[in-house]
Amino acid sequence: MRYFLCPGATDMRKSWNTLTGLVINQMGMELKLGDCFIFVNKRRNTCKILTAEDGGLVLYMKKLSSGVFKLPEYDPSTKSFNMEWRDLMVMVEGIRERPDKRLKRTRAPR
Repeated sequence: MRYFLCPGATDMRKSWNTLTGLVINQMGMELKLGDCFIFVNKRRNTCKILTAEDGGLVLYMKKLSSGVFKLPEYDPSTKSFNMEWRDLMVMVEGIRERPDKRLKRTRAPR
């Protein structure tokens, strides 16, 4: 499975059909291969992850209460920000190389 952070700021009002259209028409890729496509808004405080699983499409969304997502480097050859699972987890959880410099995230009560 490959993970692609889609280029350009995305309007977070977009849903299934529009995001699928961006993947197919703008990136020239196919959703049915099981890849994950990550969309981040301009303020970098909200992301959506679109992927295909058995039986249909899945759309995950995360909105930060504080802080921003740190984005990986852009790869012009794939027209996206290629990443692996660990890169996605680092981005979503706000982890940095130095634990004392972790990005701000609100903790959920447990």
